[in-house]
Amino acid sequence: MLFSSTTFIYLFLPIVLFGYYVLFKRSRKLQNVFLLIVSLFFYAWGEPKFVLVMIASIVFNWIMGLLVDKHRTNSVISKGIIAICVTVNLANLFVFKYLGFAGSIIGTIFDTDLEFLKLALPIGISFFTFQAMSYVIDVYRGNGNVQKNILNVGLYISFFPQLIAGPIVRYETVAEEIQNRKETVDDFFDGFARFIVGLAKKVLLSNSFAILADKAFDSVGAQEDVSVAFCWLGAIAYTMQIFFDFSGYSDMAIGLGRMFGFHFLENFDYPYISTSISEFWRRWHISLGTWFRDYVYFPLGGSRVSRLRLIFNLFVVWFLTGVWHGANFTFAVWGLMYFVLIAAEKLTGFDKKNGKFITPFKWIYTMFFVIIGWVIFRADSLGSAVLYMKSMFGIGNNYLSDGLFTGYFMQNLLLIIIGTVLCTPIFNILNERFKNNVVFDIARVLFVIGLFVLSVSSLVSSSYNPFIYFNF
Repeated sequence: MLFSSTTFIYLFLPIVLFGYYVLFKRSRKLQNVFLLIVSLFFYAWGEPKFVLVMIASIVFNWIMGLLVDKHRTNSVISKGIIAICVTVNLANLFVFKYLGFAGSIIGTIFDTDLEFLKLALPIGISFFTFQAMSYVIDVYRGNGNVQKNILNVGLYISFFPQLIAGPIVRYETVAEEIQNRKETVDDFFDGFARFIVGLAKKVLLSNSFAILADKAFDSVGAQEDVSVAFCWLGAIAYTMQIFFDFSGYSDMAIGLGRMFGFHFLENFDYPYISTSISEFWRRWHISLGTWFRDYVYFPLGGSRVSRLRLIFNLFVVWFLTGVWHGANFTFAVWGLMYFVLIAAEKLTGFDKKNGKFITPFKWIYTMFFVIIGWVIFRADSLGSAVLYMKSMFGIGNNYLSDGLFTGYFMQNLLLIIIGTVLCTPIFNILNERFKNNVVFDIARVLFVIGLFVLSVSSLVSSSYNPFIYFNF
Protein backbone atom coordinates (compact mmCIF):
# COMPACT_ATOMS: atom_id res chain seq x y z
CA MET A 1 0.00 0.00 0.00
CA LEU A 2 1.39 3.40 -0.98
CA PHE A 3 0.73 6.74 0.69
CA SER A 4 -0.02 8.10 -2.77
CA SER A 5 -2.99 5.81 -3.33
CA THR A 6 -6.71 6.31 -2.89
CA THR A 7 -6.87 3.17 -0.72
CA PHE A 8 -4.52 4.74 1.81
CA ILE A 9 -6.05 8.21 1.74
CA TYR A 10 -9.74 7.28 1.74
CA LEU A 11 -9.74 4.01 3.66
CA PHE A 12 -6.63 3.09 5.64
CA LEU A 13 -5.71 6.47 7.15
CA PRO A 14 -9.25 7.48 8.25
CA ILE A 15 -9.77 4.08 9.92
CA VAL A 16 -6.43 4.34 11.74
CA LEU A 17 -7.15 7.89 12.91
CA PHE A 18 -10.60 6.88 14.15
CA GLY A 19 -9.23 3.90 16.06
CA TYR A 20 -6.33 5.87 17.53
CA TYR A 21 -8.21 9.02 18.59
CA VAL A 22 -11.67 7.60 19.31
CA LEU A 23 -11.62 3.91 20.17
CA PHE A 24 -8.35 3.77 22.10
CA LYS A 25 -7.76 7.39 23.12
CA ARG A 26 -7.81 6.63 26.86
CA SER A 27 -4.98 4.06 26.82
CA ARG A 28 -1.45 4.63 25.53
CA LYS A 29 -0.81 0.89 25.66
CA LEU A 30 -3.85 0.11 23.51
CA GLN A 31 -2.92 2.92 21.11
CA ASN A 32 0.55 1.43 20.67
CA VAL A 33 -0.83 -2.07 20.17
CA PHE A 34 -3.31 -0.71 17.65
CA LEU A 35 -0.58 1.14 15.73
CA LEU A 36 1.55 -2.02 15.70
CA ILE A 37 -1.32 -4.14 14.32
CA VAL A 38 -2.24 -1.65 11.58
CA SER A 39 1.45 -1.21 10.69
CA LEU A 40 1.89 -4.95 10.20
CA PHE A 41 -1.31 -4.99 8.15
CA PHE A 42 0.00 -2.05 6.09
CA TYR A 43 3.20 -3.96 5.34
CA ALA A 44 1.38 -7.21 4.61
CA TRP A 45 -0.97 -5.51 2.14
CA GLY A 46 1.27 -6.11 -0.87
CA GLU A 47 2.83 -9.50 -0.01
CA PRO A 48 1.60 -11.07 3.26
CA LYS A 49 4.37 -13.67 3.58
CA PHE A 50 7.08 -11.02 3.98
CA VAL A 51 5.51 -9.73 7.18
CA LEU A 52 6.99 -12.86 8.76
CA VAL A 53 10.47 -11.58 7.88
CA MET A 54 9.72 -8.36 9.71
CA ILE A 55 8.25 -10.14 12.74
CA ALA A 56 11.35 -12.33 12.93
CA SER A 57 13.50 -9.19 12.83
CA ILE A 58 11.44 -7.63 15.64
CA VAL A 59 11.73 -10.71 17.88
CA PHE A 60 15.46 -11.16 17.25
CA ASN A 61 16.39 -7.53 17.89
CA TRP A 62 14.15 -7.35 20.96
CA ILE A 63 16.11 -10.28 22.43
CA MET A 64 19.42 -8.66 21.45
CA GLY A 65 18.35 -5.42 23.14
CA LEU A 66 17.51 -7.26 26.38
CA LEU A 67 20.81 -9.13 26.33
CA VAL A 68 22.99 -6.10 25.61
CA ASP A 69 21.22 -4.14 28.36
CA LYS A 70 21.69 -7.00 30.83
CA HIS A 71 25.42 -7.33 30.10
CA ARG A 72 26.29 -3.67 29.45
CA THR A 73 28.79 -3.66 32.35
CA ASN A 74 30.77 -6.48 30.72
CA SER A 75 32.36 -4.94 27.63
CA VAL A 76 33.47 -8.27 26.17
CA ILE A 77 30.02 -9.86 26.32
CA SER A 78 28.15 -6.72 25.25
CA LYS A 79 30.44 -6.19 22.25
CA GLY A 80 29.97 -9.83 21.35
CA ILE A 81 26.20 -9.37 21.43
CA ILE A 82 26.49 -6.32 19.17
CA ALA A 83 28.66 -8.32 16.76
CA ILE A 84 26.06 -11.11 16.64
CA CYS A 85 23.25 -8.62 16.18
CA VAL A 86 24.95 -6.82 13.28
CA THR A 87 26.03 -10.09 11.64
CA VAL A 88 22.56 -11.66 11.73
CA ASN A 89 20.81 -8.50 10.53
CA LEU A 90 23.23 -8.01 7.66
CA ALA A 91 23.06 -11.72 6.77
CA ASN A 92 19.28 -11.47 6.55
CA LEU A 93 19.63 -8.39 4.34
CA PHE A 94 22.22 -10.15 2.16
CA VAL A 95 20.09 -13.25 1.61
CA PHE A 96 17.07 -11.36 0.36
CA LYS A 97 18.75 -8.44 -1.37
CA TYR A 98 22.18 -9.53 -2.59
CA LEU A 99 22.30 -13.33 -2.77
CA GLY A 100 20.74 -13.46 -6.22
CA PHE A 101 23.11 -10.75 -7.47
CA ALA A 102 26.13 -12.61 -6.06
CA GLY A 103 24.79 -15.82 -7.64
CA SER A 104 24.52 -14.15 -11.06
CA ILE A 105 28.15 -13.01 -10.84
CA ILE A 106 29.34 -16.47 -9.84
CA GLY A 107 27.15 -18.02 -12.53
CA THR A 108 28.68 -15.77 -15.18
CA ILE A 109 32.22 -16.57 -14.07
CA PHE A 110 31.71 -20.34 -13.95
CA ASP A 111 29.11 -20.51 -16.73
CA THR A 112 26.40 -22.05 -14.56
CA ASP A 113 22.78 -21.23 -13.76
CA LEU A 114 22.23 -20.03 -10.19
CA GLU A 115 18.92 -18.27 -10.77
CA PHE A 116 17.37 -20.26 -7.91
CA LEU A 117 19.36 -18.10 -5.49
CA LYS A 118 17.39 -15.01 -6.48
CA LEU A 119 14.63 -14.38 -3.95
CA ALA A 120 11.81 -11.88 -4.03
CA LEU A 121 12.81 -8.67 -2.23
CA PRO A 122 10.73 -7.68 0.82
CA ILE A 123 9.95 -4.02 0.26
CA GLY A 124 11.68 -1.62 2.65
CA ILE A 125 13.96 -4.31 4.10
CA SER A 126 16.95 -1.95 4.10
CA PHE A 127 14.99 0.64 6.08
CA PHE A 128 13.62 -1.63 8.80
CA THR A 129 16.88 -3.59 9.09
CA PHE A 130 18.86 -0.40 9.73
CA GLN A 131 16.27 0.75 12.26
CA ALA A 132 16.42 -2.60 14.04
CA MET A 133 20.20 -2.35 14.35
CA SER A 134 19.85 1.25 15.52
CA TYR A 135 17.66 0.07 18.41
CA VAL A 136 20.18 -2.44 19.75
CA ILE A 137 23.21 -0.20 19.21
CA ASP A 138 21.53 2.81 20.85
CA VAL A 139 20.56 0.69 23.86
CA TYR A 140 24.19 -0.48 24.06
CA ARG A 141 25.43 3.13 23.89
CA GLY A 142 22.88 4.32 26.46
CA ASN A 143 21.07 6.55 23.96
CA GLY A 144 17.68 5.16 24.87
CA ASN A 145 16.17 2.82 27.44
CA VAL A 146 15.70 -0.82 26.58
CA GLN A 147 12.12 -1.80 25.70
CA LYS A 148 11.19 -4.84 27.78
CA ASN A 149 7.81 -4.99 26.08
CA ILE A 150 8.31 -6.54 22.64
CA LEU A 151 5.25 -4.69 21.33
CA ASN A 152 7.07 -1.36 21.76
CA VAL A 153 10.07 -2.65 19.82
CA GLY A 154 7.69 -3.88 17.16
CA LEU A 155 6.05 -0.46 16.93
CA TYR A 156 9.40 1.30 16.56
CA ILE A 157 10.59 -1.02 13.77
CA SER A 158 7.30 -1.39 11.89
CA PHE A 159 5.56 1.99 12.38
CA PHE A 160 3.85 2.47 9.01
CA PRO A 161 4.69 6.15 8.23
CA GLN A 162 8.41 5.43 7.78
CA LEU A 163 8.26 1.69 7.12
CA ILE A 164 8.76 1.28 3.38
CA ALA A 165 10.29 4.56 2.23
CA GLY A 166 12.01 6.13 5.22
CA PRO A 167 13.29 8.27 6.69
CA ILE A 168 15.49 5.94 8.73
CA VAL A 169 14.32 6.84 12.23
CA ARG A 170 17.03 6.39 14.85
CA TYR A 171 15.86 4.80 18.07
CA GLU A 172 17.28 7.62 20.20
CA THR A 173 15.07 10.07 18.28
CA VAL A 174 11.77 8.48 19.35
CA ALA A 175 12.72 6.31 22.34
CA GLU A 176 10.92 8.59 24.80
CA GLU A 177 7.91 9.16 22.54
CA ILE A 178 7.03 5.49 22.21
CA GLN A 179 5.40 5.62 25.63
CA ASN A 180 5.41 9.28 26.65
CA ARG A 181 4.50 11.28 23.56
CA LYS A 182 1.96 14.08 23.63
CA GLU A 183 -0.43 14.69 20.75
CA THR A 184 -1.52 18.29 20.14
CA VAL A 185 -4.00 19.95 17.79
CA ASP A 186 -1.22 22.07 16.27
CA ASP A 187 0.94 19.01 15.64
CA PHE A 188 -1.96 17.15 14.06
CA PHE A 189 -2.91 19.86 11.59
CA ASP A 190 0.70 20.83 10.84
CA GLY A 191 1.40 17.15 10.23
CA PHE A 192 -1.60 16.79 7.96
CA ALA A 193 -0.52 19.86 5.97
CA ARG A 194 2.99 18.40 5.69
CA PHE A 195 1.49 15.14 4.42
CA ILE A 196 -0.46 17.01 1.73
CA VAL A 197 2.67 18.90 0.60
CA GLY A 198 4.55 15.60 0.33
CA LEU A 199 1.64 14.02 -1.55
CA ALA A 200 1.66 16.91 -4.04
CA LYS A 201 5.43 16.59 -4.52
CA LYS A 202 5.02 12.93 -5.36
CA VAL A 203 1.83 13.00 -7.44
CA LEU A 204 1.94 16.37 -9.19
CA LEU A 205 5.69 16.85 -9.65
CA SER A 206 7.61 13.58 -9.40
CA ASN A 207 5.14 11.57 -11.48
CA SER A 208 5.09 14.30 -14.15
CA PHE A 209 8.87 14.48 -14.34
CA ALA A 210 8.95 10.67 -14.50
CA ILE A 211 7.11 10.67 -17.84
CA LEU A 212 9.74 12.95 -19.37
CA ALA A 213 12.66 11.06 -17.83
CA ASP A 214 11.30 7.67 -18.92
CA LYS A 215 10.91 8.89 -22.49
CA ALA A 216 14.55 10.02 -22.67
CA PHE A 217 16.07 6.96 -21.01
CA ASP A 218 13.86 4.53 -22.95
CA SER A 219 14.71 6.23 -26.25
CA VAL A 220 18.45 5.99 -25.62
CA GLY A 221 18.04 2.41 -24.42
CA ALA A 222 16.26 1.54 -27.65
CA GLN A 223 19.18 3.16 -29.49
CA GLU A 224 16.95 5.70 -31.19
CA ASP A 225 18.42 8.94 -32.58
CA VAL A 226 18.26 11.23 -29.55
CA SER A 227 19.84 14.68 -29.43
CA VAL A 228 22.31 15.91 -26.83
CA ALA A 229 19.78 18.48 -25.61
CA PHE A 230 17.04 15.88 -25.11
CA CYS A 231 19.41 13.60 -23.19
CA TRP A 232 20.25 16.46 -20.83
CA LEU A 233 16.57 17.30 -20.52
CA GLY A 234 15.84 13.69 -19.55
CA ALA A 235 18.70 13.62 -17.03
CA ILE A 236 17.51 16.87 -15.44
CA ALA A 237 13.95 15.53 -15.37
CA TYR A 238 15.13 12.44 -13.46
CA THR A 239 17.11 14.71 -11.13
CA MET A 240 13.83 16.47 -10.35
CA GLN A 241 11.82 13.23 -10.24
CA ILE A 242 13.98 11.52 -7.65
CA PHE A 243 14.16 14.61 -5.42
CA PHE A 244 10.42 15.23 -5.35
CA ASP A 245 9.75 11.50 -4.96
CA PHE A 246 12.18 10.93 -2.07
CA SER A 247 11.54 14.23 -0.31
CA GLY A 248 7.79 13.86 -0.94
CA TYR A 249 7.68 10.49 0.79
CA SER A 250 9.78 11.88 3.65
CA ASP A 251 7.37 14.81 4.01
CA MET A 252 4.43 12.41 4.11
CA ALA A 253 6.18 10.23 6.70
CA ILE A 254 7.15 13.18 8.90
CA GLY A 255 3.63 14.59 8.63
CA LEU A 256 1.97 11.27 9.48
CA GLY A 257 4.32 10.81 12.43
CA ARG A 258 3.35 14.21 13.84
CA MET A 259 -0.33 13.34 13.49
CA PHE A 260 0.30 10.53 15.99
CA GLY A 261 2.62 12.49 18.27
CA PHE A 262 5.99 11.34 16.87
CA HIS A 263 8.60 13.86 15.79
CA PHE A 264 10.94 12.52 13.11
CA LEU A 265 13.98 14.52 12.07
CA GLU A 266 14.15 16.30 8.73
CA ASN A 267 15.44 14.19 5.84
CA PHE A 268 15.99 16.67 2.99
CA ASP A 269 17.23 20.26 3.23
CA TYR A 270 17.16 21.71 -0.31
CA PRO A 271 20.14 19.67 -1.55
CA TYR A 272 20.17 21.20 -5.03
CA ILE A 273 21.36 24.58 -3.71
CA SER A 274 24.60 22.95 -2.49
CA THR A 275 27.96 24.32 -3.58
CA SER A 276 29.98 21.17 -2.90
CA ILE A 277 29.42 17.44 -2.96
CA SER A 278 30.06 17.30 0.79
CA GLU A 279 27.33 19.88 1.37
CA PHE A 280 25.00 18.01 -0.98
CA TRP A 281 25.27 14.91 1.18
CA ARG A 282 24.66 16.93 4.32
CA ARG A 283 21.38 17.99 2.76
CA TRP A 284 20.34 14.83 0.83
CA HIS A 285 18.74 11.84 2.59
CA ILE A 286 20.03 13.14 5.92
CA SER A 287 18.85 10.12 7.91
CA LEU A 288 20.87 7.72 5.74
CA GLY A 289 23.97 9.92 5.80
CA THR A 290 23.89 10.35 9.57
CA TRP A 291 23.28 6.62 10.05
CA PHE A 292 26.43 5.71 8.14
CA ARG A 293 28.32 8.55 9.84
CA ASP A 294 27.42 7.54 13.40
CA TYR A 295 27.41 3.74 13.01
CA VAL A 296 30.18 3.23 10.44
CA TYR A 297 32.33 6.32 9.80
CA PHE A 298 32.90 7.41 13.41
CA PRO A 299 33.56 3.86 14.72
CA LEU A 300 36.20 3.52 11.97
CA GLY A 301 37.90 6.66 13.27
CA GLY A 302 36.16 9.37 11.30
CA SER A 303 38.38 12.12 9.94
CA ARG A 304 40.74 12.36 12.92
CA VAL A 305 43.12 9.84 11.42
CA SER A 306 45.95 9.73 8.92
CA ARG A 307 45.22 10.66 5.31
CA LEU A 308 45.53 7.06 4.18
CA ARG A 309 43.14 5.90 6.90
CA LEU A 310 40.74 8.74 6.05
CA ILE A 311 40.63 7.59 2.44
CA PHE A 312 39.94 4.03 3.60
CA ASN A 313 37.14 5.17 5.93
CA LEU A 314 35.51 7.20 3.17
CA PHE A 315 35.81 4.30 0.76
CA VAL A 316 34.03 1.92 3.15
CA VAL A 317 31.22 4.39 3.88
CA TRP A 318 30.53 5.34 0.27
CA PHE A 319 30.84 1.83 -1.09
CA LEU A 320 28.30 0.69 1.52
CA THR A 321 26.09 3.72 0.76
CA GLY A 322 26.07 2.71 -2.89
CA VAL A 323 25.27 -0.96 -2.45
CA TRP A 324 22.65 -0.14 0.23
CA HIS A 325 20.54 1.29 -2.59
CA GLY A 326 20.41 -1.89 -4.63
CA ALA A 327 22.05 -5.06 -5.92
CA ASN A 328 23.55 -3.73 -9.11
CA PHE A 329 26.99 -2.57 -10.22
CA THR A 330 25.45 0.80 -11.05
CA PHE A 331 24.79 1.55 -7.38
CA ALA A 332 28.32 0.54 -6.36
CA VAL A 333 29.84 2.78 -9.04
CA TRP A 334 27.48 5.60 -8.05
CA GLY A 335 28.65 5.32 -4.44
CA LEU A 336 32.31 5.12 -5.43
CA MET A 337 31.93 8.24 -7.59
CA TYR A 338 30.90 10.12 -4.47
CA PHE A 339 33.80 8.56 -2.57
CA VAL A 340 36.28 9.99 -5.09
CA LEU A 341 34.65 13.44 -5.11
CA ILE A 342 34.27 13.74 -1.32
CA ALA A 343 37.78 12.40 -0.68
CA ALA A 344 39.15 14.99 -3.12
CA GLU A 345 37.18 17.77 -1.41
CA LYS A 346 38.35 16.79 2.07
CA LEU A 347 41.99 16.41 1.07
CA THR A 348 42.09 19.72 -0.81
CA GLY A 349 39.70 21.76 1.34
CA PHE A 350 37.76 22.66 -1.81
CA ASP A 351 34.39 22.46 -0.07
CA LYS A 352 35.43 25.24 2.33
CA LYS A 353 36.51 27.71 -0.36
CA ASN A 354 33.99 30.47 -0.94
CA GLY A 355 33.88 33.77 -2.75
CA LYS A 356 31.88 35.99 -5.05
CA PHE A 357 33.16 34.30 -8.20
CA ILE A 358 33.98 30.79 -7.01
CA THR A 359 30.59 30.02 -5.38
CA PRO A 360 28.58 29.96 -8.66
CA PHE A 361 31.28 27.76 -10.20
CA LYS A 362 31.08 25.42 -7.21
CA TRP A 363 27.30 25.13 -7.64
CA ILE A 364 27.70 24.26 -11.34
CA TYR A 365 30.40 21.70 -10.50
CA THR A 366 28.19 20.14 -7.80
CA MET A 367 25.07 19.89 -9.93
CA PHE A 368 27.02 18.55 -12.89
CA PHE A 369 28.24 15.56 -10.91
CA VAL A 370 24.91 15.12 -9.13
CA ILE A 371 23.16 14.86 -12.51
CA ILE A 372 25.81 12.48 -13.86
CA GLY A 373 25.39 10.43 -10.70
CA TRP A 374 21.64 10.20 -11.18
CA VAL A 375 22.18 8.92 -14.74
CA ILE A 376 24.27 6.07 -13.32
CA PHE A 377 21.72 5.51 -10.54
CA ARG A 378 18.79 5.40 -12.99
CA ALA A 379 20.43 3.11 -15.57
CA ASP A 380 19.66 -0.62 -15.65
CA SER A 381 23.33 -1.49 -16.16
CA LEU A 382 26.72 0.14 -16.44
CA GLY A 383 26.54 -0.33 -20.21
CA SER A 384 23.25 1.56 -20.33
CA ALA A 385 24.73 4.33 -18.18
CA VAL A 386 27.74 4.68 -20.47
CA LEU A 387 25.48 4.71 -23.55
CA TYR A 388 23.33 7.47 -22.07
CA MET A 389 26.31 9.59 -21.03
CA LYS A 390 27.86 9.20 -24.48
CA SER A 391 24.64 10.57 -25.94
CA MET A 392 24.68 13.44 -23.42
CA PHE A 393 28.11 14.54 -24.66
CA GLY A 394 27.50 13.95 -28.36
CA ILE A 395 29.70 10.88 -28.66
CA GLY A 396 27.92 8.91 -31.35
CA ASN A 397 27.15 11.47 -34.02
CA ASN A 398 23.83 12.51 -32.48
CA TYR A 399 22.48 16.00 -33.15
CA LEU A 400 22.88 18.88 -30.71
CA SER A 401 19.12 19.46 -30.67
CA ASP A 402 16.00 18.18 -32.42
CA GLY A 403 12.25 18.45 -32.57
CA LEU A 404 11.85 15.92 -29.75
CA PHE A 405 13.72 18.22 -27.38
CA THR A 406 11.84 21.32 -28.52
CA GLY A 407 8.45 19.65 -28.22
CA TYR A 408 9.00 18.12 -24.78
CA PHE A 409 10.77 21.20 -23.45
CA MET A 410 7.94 23.56 -24.43
CA GLN A 411 5.33 21.08 -23.23
CA ASN A 412 7.01 20.83 -19.80
CA LEU A 413 8.38 24.37 -19.46
CA LEU A 414 5.96 25.39 -16.69
CA LEU A 415 6.66 22.13 -14.85
CA ILE A 416 10.41 22.73 -15.08
CA ILE A 417 10.07 26.31 -13.80
CA ILE A 418 7.90 25.22 -10.85
CA GLY A 419 10.23 22.34 -10.04
CA THR A 420 13.30 24.60 -10.16
CA VAL A 421 11.71 27.18 -7.86
CA LEU A 422 10.63 24.52 -5.36
CA CYS A 423 14.19 23.21 -5.17
CA THR A 424 15.02 26.47 -3.35
CA PRO A 425 13.91 27.48 0.16
CA ILE A 426 11.68 30.27 -1.16
CA PHE A 427 8.62 29.14 0.83
CA ASN A 428 10.67 28.94 4.03
CA ILE A 429 11.77 32.52 3.42
CA LEU A 430 8.17 33.61 2.82
CA ASN A 431 6.99 31.82 5.97
CA GLU A 432 9.57 33.70 8.02
CA ARG A 433 8.84 36.99 6.29
CA PHE A 434 5.06 36.80 6.84
CA LYS A 435 5.00 34.94 10.15
CA ASN A 436 1.79 35.67 12.13
CA ASN A 437 0.31 37.45 9.10
CA VAL A 438 -3.39 36.53 9.01
CA VAL A 439 -3.81 37.07 5.26
CA PHE A 440 -0.75 34.95 4.52
CA ASP A 441 -1.94 32.20 6.88
CA ILE A 442 -5.34 32.09 5.18
CA ALA A 443 -3.68 31.97 1.76
CA ARG A 444 -1.45 29.14 2.92
CA VAL A 445 -4.44 27.11 4.16
CA LEU A 446 -6.26 27.62 0.86
CA PHE A 447 -3.10 26.68 -1.02
CA VAL A 448 -2.75 23.41 0.92
CA ILE A 449 -6.43 22.59 0.30
CA GLY A 450 -5.90 23.25 -3.38
CA LEU A 451 -2.87 20.94 -3.43
CA PHE A 452 -4.92 18.19 -1.81
CA VAL A 453 -7.75 18.52 -4.35
CA LEU A 454 -5.32 18.54 -7.29
CA SER A 455 -3.33 15.58 -5.92
CA VAL A 456 -6.37 13.40 -5.29
CA SER A 457 -7.83 14.34 -8.68
CA SER A 458 -4.56 13.31 -10.32
CA LEU A 459 -4.56 9.98 -8.46
CA VAL A 460 -8.10 9.23 -9.57
CA SER A 461 -7.57 10.23 -13.21
CA SER A 462 -4.10 8.75 -13.80
CA SER A 463 -2.83 5.20 -13.46
CA TYR A 464 0.83 6.25 -13.73
CA ASN A 465 2.21 6.26 -10.19
CA PRO A 466 5.73 4.75 -10.20
CA PHE A 467 7.29 3.59 -6.92
CA ILE A 468 11.10 3.72 -7.05
CA TYR A 469 11.78 2.25 -3.60
CA PHE A 470 11.54 -1.39 -4.67
CA ASN A 471 15.35 -1.65 -4.82
CA PHE A 472 15.57 -0.70 -1.16
